[in-house]
Amino acid sequence: MDTFLWVIVPYLCLATFVIGHFWRYRYDKFGWTTRSSQLYEDRLLRLGSPLFHFGMLGVVGGHIIGLLVPQSWTDAVGISHEAYHVVAVTGGLLAGVMAVVGMVILIYRRRTVGPVFSATTVMDKVMYAFLAAVIVLGMWNTIAGSIMTIGGEYNYREGVSVWYRSFLAFNPDASLMADAPLGFQLHAMVAFGIFALWPFTRLVHVFSAPLGYLTRPYIVYRSREDQLGSHSPRRGWERTRV
Repeated sequence: MDTFLWVIVPYLCLATFVIGHFWRYRYDKFGWTTRSSQLYEDRLLRLGSPLFHFGMLGVVGGHIIGLLVPQSWTDAVGISHEAYHVVAVTGGLLAGVMAVVGMVILIYRRRTVGPVFSATTVMDKVMYAFLAAVIVLGMWNTIAGSIMTIGGEYNYREGVSVWYRSFLAFNPDASLMADAPLGFQLHAMVAFGIFALWPFTRLVHVFSAPLGYLTRPYIVYRSREDQLGSHSPRRGWERTRV
């Protein structure tokens, strides 16, 4: 069971993530979009969207540091366990609260604004449920994991983080996740569920960027008439012809 949960299932989700994106881009290019609803309502969107997106950037950045940077590296530069986890708790909770508040605003907007609700798909609802679950579990693990680490009961940087790096190296040690607390296991399982769902939701827009705008030539607008601008010149101020 440990091998199934922490080796087979994660790699199936990873394969779905990669193959699903290839399929979506190959056969559904016109659907590769955020399905923007800004046209219907922008007041709540201007508030909720930045909170959610900047919060998620902080969450992702924290995971990259926590999972990919070995504890031996921070020990080597003189960062104590207590100092590291104080920064992790502060930054993680701040980013998590921003993401949760932004998501609540976006869900409220999607539920109460008629045209936006009409444009909401089943996959949108599933995506929001998974995102909410993984963020809340992550915030809980940030607090509980840091308390357990400082107390000496469980250090996720010697368990979950090591398993994650071994997973990326295609040599996973299932026992590391099997020994982790339930909260960390649920967080990891829901996160892999998001990766499996990713190609079939609007989350694909994460891998899109308007890089072509950087090299695109300027668009020059020329009038077919002699008159410049959208208004006729006042009498006596017409352009003279040479």
